Amino acid sequence: MIPPPDFVFDIWYFAGLSSDIRAGQLIRHEIAGEPIMLGRHRDGTMFALRDICPHRAAPLSAGRIKADTVECPYHGWRFATDDGRCVEIPALCSDQDVDTEKIRVRHFPVQENGQLIWVYISSDKRFSGTPPIAPPEFVLANRKPIVDDRLVLNCHVDHAVVGLMDPAHGPYVHRQWWWRSEKSIHEKAKAFEPRERGFAMARHSPSPNSFAYNLLGGKPITEITFQLPGVRTENIEVDDKALLSLTSATPINENRTQIRQIFFTDMMLLRLLSPILRMGAKRFLRQDANMVDLQQMGLRHDPGLMLIDDADTQAKWYYALKQEWARAQGEGRTFQNPVSARTLSWRS
Repeated sequence: MIPPPDFVFDIWYFAGLSSDIRAGQLIRHEIAGEPIMLGRHRDGTMFALRDICPHRAAPLSAGRIKADTVECPYHGWRFATDDGRCVEIPALCSDQDVDTEKIRVRHFPVQENGQLIWVYISSDKRFSGTPPIAPPEFVLANRKPIVDDRLVLNCHVDHAVVGLMDPAHGPYVHRQWWWRSEKSIHEKAKAFEPRERGFAMARHSPSPNSFAYNLLGGKPITEITFQLPGVRTENIEVDDKALLSLTSATPINENRTQIRQIFFTDMMLLRLLSPILRMGAKRFLRQDANMVDLQQMGLRHDPGLMLIDDADTQAKWYYALKQEWARAQGEGRTFQNPVSARTLSWRS
């Protein structure tokens, strides 16, 4: 079996919310080991370039936007925001013949869908043009979020993603009266289906031992999806209203992963309860972070890890999805989802 690659490429990565970056602003990100500068022009359009000046390696994000270019803070070299070509080197004299347009900074496609920013990272560093796939779209994501929390986990993205889809850790890691407890553990059976670049726990009524769902009133129906490279969503519907919980696991580098959890809703009650929801989400993420730190104590010794059926089948699917995505891109063929519809059972 070919081991999965460290990161997923030729795909869109979640890079933040539209509100993260103001007009005229430059910010720095690191995604899958790539230093990326995100910028927004005065007209609201966005761009993304590699955040390293090819001259003396200064971060372009410390510079400024100048017309349709970014100016390096070190020596004033300027790069076009639409394709990364160098358009000016101020230190050159008039009789010095240098073809500046042969000098380029890597350009990354960037797209805003609703409030979500996505950056496409290709395995080909010379890639330019329109990506062959579109970034994800979510109906409620055009609304202002009621919860937005983030933290950095001290682990490889694989461990962060597997933690997101782990159905059995809740009663142990997330022990609180309003969620679940060890005493409430019981058998569950959930139907799963393949979805675009991932899979879904099909629409179902939430478990009765999850008190938080009862706050929604009515008869909530939920669907939980996962798609590469590391986006988990839960869409909860109550009558004609809905709540979208989006959690992204975005690799910073091999040892650090940013988790961001965002809630969107058109339910007035939840908007009123948003301070409580924010506290609950913050507690959840930090409980996961604490467990990741504990897990690293064992992972430092490079142990073999055991994944069991059915509780860990989603983790197995994740690794299979990564492997198939890499193979399909490498062979220039259509991705074939390795997940098949089936029912999984576990106790939690």
